[in-house]
Amino acid sequence: MKDFKIRTMTRDELDWAVDMAANEGWNPGLNDAEAFYAQDPNGFLIGLLNDTPIGCISAVSYDRVFGFIGFYIVAKPYRGKGYGMQLWRAAMERIQGHVAGLDGVFEQQENYSKSGFDFQYSNIRFEFDNTIQAATTQSSSELIKAEPAMLEELVAYEDKLFPCSRETFLSKWLTLPDSVSLASRTGGRINGYGTIRKCRSGSKIGPLFADNEKVAELIFQNLCAEADTDSLIYLDVPEINDQGLALAERYGMKKVFGTARMYAGSAPDLDLNRIFGVTTFELG
Repeated sequence: MKDFKIRTMTRDELDWAVDMAANEGWNPGLNDAEAFYAQDPNGFLIGLLNDTPIGCISAVSYDRVFGFIGFYIVAKPYRGKGYGMQLWRAAMERIQGHVAGLDGVFEQQENYSKSGFDFQYSNIRFEFDNTIQAATTQSSSELIKAEPAMLEELVAYEDKLFPCSRETFLSKWLTLPDSVSLASRTGGRINGYGTIRKCRSGSKIGPLFADNEKVAELIFQNLCAEADTDSLIYLDVPEINDQGLALAERYGMKKVFGTARMYAGSAPDLDLNRIFGVTTFELG
């Protein structure tokens, strides 16, 4: 392994990592890399064997207090040779001192536990064959485009929905091409928001944050109306959120994938009843 090197990715190499994720069936957003890289340009590591990229991992830092592990992939011909473990150690070293989170595939849960990660709950990916053609309204809510001008409000709304402020990430996320973000207000106060973005297959909604199921459904319906009819839409729901599961069941969504949300260090105190859709499995 003396010819195996790990270094920080360039922006172009992050596109390679996104392609790797797509090949694994993770269905990344078409423009996710822009927001990912903006959050932490040094948080993406690439493994090169004789200068050829064979693996990657991300260890993205938020405010130097919370880190998230993602993009942990080694090309199939090189698995089982120790390259992945070297990438893992480099990533963990980078976010040393952080509370760290990840969304891991279930079959790797035991291995993550050996590295100090504790299981908290599962996230379930649901697939919806879009039948919603027209936007819906609700007399008590004002639905508006969520734009960077609202950034301060949205960051404040996320206070119990994400472990720390992610102003940098959201400033890019809200302006990604091929995406729409909507926020709900009642009495002048935000009570939910969400984003839909085009992916390699269909579109994903994430995040979907709301004070209750009624607001979540309003935002969900209007986001679906932004996508093509009969296209596939994906929503990643924390299994611990009963109202989120009920929403998925009401629309006949089917389960297609799942992850184990795990944390190393003190798990953040999040209001999971208001998290109807995870933003991304790559960055939390």
